[in-house]
Amino acid sequence: MSRREQEEAFAKTVKEHELLIMKVCRVYAYDVHERQDLFQEIVIQLWKSWQNFKGQSKVSTWMYKVAIYTAIAGLRKQKSFIKYSDPQELPQSNVYAIYDETRDKQLEELYRAIAQLNEIEKAIVMLYLEGKSYEEMEEIMGISSGNLRVKVNRIKDKLKQIIKQ
Repeated sequence: MSRREQEEAFAKTVKEHELLIMKVCRVYAYDVHERQDLFQEIVIQLWKSWQNFKGQSKVSTWMYKVAIYTAIAGLRKQKSFIKYSDPQELPQSNVYAIYDETRDKQLEELYRAIAQLNEIEKAIVMLYLEGKSYEEMEEIMGISSGNLRVKVNRIKDKLKQIIKQ
């Protein structure tokens, strides 16, 4: 495959899975500019590892793995990347304009609660809400499915407590 064909295949794959990348950016960055920067960084990391992708897993699984690890690595490099003291300070998003107002408020409340989780918990919640199986989550996160089940239950309890506050 020529370099041009590789670039075209990569661009097509990124376009097809653009929402996947955007979801990771939404969970790990709250400012529009930070989301754009993170999106670009994820695409760069995907391109760097594109030639190493052998198709042994689904493309979406591989992309989630690269995107999550890129986001977490960025957080570790820049601790101020998503630090804030009050979830009420999060910018209001117009991303969910297609939903009715009640649903939009519920989603914003959920995102505010998710924002208070640690890096790994955020990734697990995102994958769980995406409907990923425990086996897929295990492959992406490198955590055993048994351990993931325990973590999911603890995260659910934690989110319930946060939302009640």
